[in-house]
Amino acid sequence: MSLLTGLLALILVLILAYVLYKVVKSVTTLIINAVIGVILLWLINLLGLMQLVGRPDIPINILTVLICAIGGVFGVLVTVVLNLLGIPLTL
Repeated sequence: MSLLTGLLALILVLILAYVLYKVVKSVTTLIINAVIGVILLWLINLLGLMQLVGRPDIPINILTVLICAIGGVFGVLVTVVLNLLGIPLTL
């Protein structure tokens, strides 16, 4: 193996390692955000916070869990606002 081939292989491995690091870092952040969103949705219903403002609990179904998992805390806020406005989140 020549010096140029070895150098190109090293550069390719470094680039691949950097890209892999960025992907794993972003996936970890998304997973943490999703878990926090679903836990917040569960806590809102557990503590009866919607009943304090005269609204029924937010239904926990596939749609609300997906919104909270994808959106995280922002997804929970969207779900709460839609529930306050009386827009049903059912399939």
